[in-house]
Amino acid sequence: MTAAQKEKIYIFDTTLRDGEQVPEAKLTTPEKVTIACQLVRLGVDVIEAGFPISSPGDFNSVVEVANVAGEVTVCALTRAVQKDIDAAAEALADAKRPRIHTGIGSSDVHIEHKFKSTREAVLRRGVDAVRYAKTKVEDVEFYAEDAGRADPAFLARMVEEVIAAGATVVNIPDTTGYCYPEEFYEKIRYLYDHVKGIERAVISVHCHNDLGLATANTLAGVRAGARQVEVTMNGIGERAGNASLEEVVMALKTRRDNGFDIGIDTKLLYPTSRLVSETMGIPVQPNKAIVGANAFAHSSGIHQDGVLKYRQNYEIINPPDVGIDISKIVLTARSGRAALKYRLTQLGHAVPPERIEQVYGMFLRVADEKKEVGDEDLMNIVRHA
Repeated sequence: MTAAQKEKIYIFDTTLRDGEQVPEAKLTTPEKVTIACQLVRLGVDVIEAGFPISSPGDFNSVVEVANVAGEVTVCALTRAVQKDIDAAAEALADAKRPRIHTGIGSSDVHIEHKFKSTREAVLRRGVDAVRYAKTKVEDVEFYAEDAGRADPAFLARMVEEVIAAGATVVNIPDTTGYCYPEEFYEKIRYLYDHVKGIERAVISVHCHNDLGLATANTLAGVRAGARQVEVTMNGIGERAGNASLEEVVMALKTRRDNGFDIGIDTKLLYPTSRLVSETMGIPVQPNKAIVGANAFAHSSGIHQDGVLKYRQNYEIINPPDVGIDISKIVLTARSGRAALKYRLTQLGHAVPPERIEQVYGMFLRVADEKKEVGDEDLMNIVRHA
């Protein structure tokens, strides 16, 4: 498949909105602007900058992000309420590419227990919100909240009617992270098979990670036909978080057989991850895919020997492709002779073959006492071997 034939996958980043809903992770407006500028450099297609009606600070953040986003679409979230939509339109006034993101619950759980309403009444509110938002901006995205637990036939009707009302993007969220990937795939396919006029809108997926399936569900949605993915850096977000931008992007990039065009500068993934982590004060877990401290670290002797012989034995991603300089060979009691010789050579000590067993024996004794053997330890070993 040539580049001209590849289908575009739009990257909708909601780090500044859903990501900021992590407890104790409140960002100031200048901090949001700093992260937004980095997201523009990264190459995202849409930045969801905030929920303007929620507070003066959030309103101002959307205003300021709109001023620095350039050609990147800036999105503001609303409920299906006119005053919310008015606030969003006002906050987005200076955006070159403004989008209002409005919506309402679609599952019976939400309709009955959150809205205390009926399917028909909720449907009318959603359609009316889209029509009203359309009088403010051309680009209107509708979210069918809790679509993961919604009745497929009712969800299809809701999607069809909001598209008819003018929605340019329809977001199908697995709000509670409830779905299995095969279920989510079937849900998106059902919409493509049953919604008249679905080709007039971009179908988006917004998956939460309550069961650890957000990235898998997002990819299942793409496989089923969705062409926008709603993600956050480091997978941060409400409760267990959102689908991780870096995981979704690298899954699509690494598996080149999928034929999708993703306009992300992947070399900026790690720097962007660090910026978000440090600004929000939320550490990245060491074993986090793509950007965790151990994502390209090898401590097992078998793995170290394999990766030193040929990187792709144990790495499907080249570290510099995501902004990490080089893989790490971590020396522990599980390390073998190959890794020891490699590190000593890097330190300027080529150990002759007749001495390697003696050096390795001393290394193991030190390694049994420590979690990790550092360069100073190695220098002492060489001096006394």
